[in-house]
Amino acid sequence: METQAVADAPVVVPWGAVWGQDEAVRALQDAVADPASMTHAWLITGPPGSGRSTLAYAFAAALIAEPGDEAAMRQVLARTHPDLTSLRTEQVIIRIDEARQLVERAYFAPSVGRHRVIIVEDADRMAERTSNVLLKALEEPPERTVWVLCAPSDADLLPTIRSRVRTLRLNEPDVADVARLIVTRTGADPAVAEQSARHAQRHIGMAQRLATDEPARRRRDETLRGALGVRGVGDAVEVAGRIVQAATEDAKALTAERDESERSSMLRTMGIADGAPVPPAVRSQLTALEEDQKRRATRSLRDGIDRVLTDLQSMFRDILMIQFGRDSDLINRELESELRAVAAAWSIDRTLVVVDRIAETRRNLEQNVAPVLALESMLVTVASGRTL
Repeated sequence: METQAVADAPVVVPWGAVWGQDEAVRALQDAVADPASMTHAWLITGPPGSGRSTLAYAFAAALIAEPGDEAAMRQVLARTHPDLTSLRTEQVIIRIDEARQLVERAYFAPSVGRHRVIIVEDADRMAERTSNVLLKALEEPPERTVWVLCAPSDADLLPTIRSRVRTLRLNEPDVADVARLIVTRTGADPAVAEQSARHAQRHIGMAQRLATDEPARRRRDETLRGALGVRGVGDAVEVAGRIVQAATEDAKALTAERDESERSSMLRTMGIADGAPVPPAVRSQLTALEEDQKRRATRSLRDGIDRVLTDLQSMFRDILMIQFGRDSDLINRELESELRAVAAAWSIDRTLVVVDRIAETRRNLEQNVAPVLALESMLVTVASGRTL
C-alpha cells in the first residue's frame, strides 16, 4: 500500500495503491461521500493487470473505516478486517459452497465498521448454477452490505448478474506508463522494463515478473521460437511437451513451499509434532487440505499454460499486423525478422486460422481438456494451417 509521511507517522492513503485509474477512483469516492447515490452491488471490469482487485480493496477501506481511522484502513488493505469478506479462488472455478458462504456472510450486520463489504475477485470463474446463488443477495442486500465483483469484462458474467450491479470499466494503461511504474517499483533497467511491459501486453503484475526474472524472459523467448519452428506432428508433440513441462515446474515452484507451510501449520494447530503420526480423527481434515491444494495446483498449471497461449496469440497477432501493413506497434519486436519471414510465406487466411485456433484452445482448457492434447492439436494447426 502507498503511504504519505506526515510528521513522524505514515498516513494510510486508501486509494494510494491504485494506479492509472483516476476516473474510476473519483466515481467510487463520490459514491462513498454521497450515501443517497450509493449502489450496493458493483462490478469492476478491466483487462488482467489493470488493478481491479487493488481498486476493490481501496473502495472497501473507504467504505468500512471511519475517515481518519488508519488502523481500520490498514486491516482492510491487509484483508484482515472482520467486516471484509473476500474470495479469490485458487481453483479452476468458484465452488457453489463458497458462493453460499459469501451469501451467508452478506446478511451479517457490520461488527465494527460502517459497512460490510463482500469482494469476489474472480467473478468470471462462476458457473451458471453458482452465479444463481448470488442473485437474490445482489438484488436485495442488507442496508449496509456492499458487493464488489471483479472480472475482465461484463460479458464474462450472466445477464441476470449484470442487471443487478453497477459496472465500472477500468482503463488499459499504455506500455510506456507501465514501464515507468516497473522502473519505479523495482529499479529495473528502463529497456528491460519497456520490453517486459510490451511482452506482458500492459499486464502490470506480469510485466513486473518478467522485468525481475531473467529465466522467465528466456523461457518466453524459447517458447515463441519453438512454436515458429514447428513443421509437423513430431515437432508439435515435442514443443507441446516442453510447454507443459515448463508450466508444471513453474506451478510446483509456486505452490510447493506454500503447501508444506499450510500442512505444518495445520498439524501444529492440532498439537501434532513434526514427524509424528497423524491420528485417524485428523486425517479427514488433512485430506481436505490436500484436495484443496491439488485444485490450486491444477489452476496454477492451467494459468501458466494460458499465459503461454496469450504470448503465442501476441506473436501471430504481430504476423497479421505485418501482413496488413500495420507494423509500427509490434509486441514482439525482438522477433521481427522471423515474423516477417512467416508473414511473407503465409496467407492472411492461414494466420487467421492459427489465431482462431489458439483462442479456441484457451477456451478448451477452461473446460478441463487435457493440456498436452490441446497444445499438440493447436501446434499441428500452426504447422499445417488447417484445424484437425
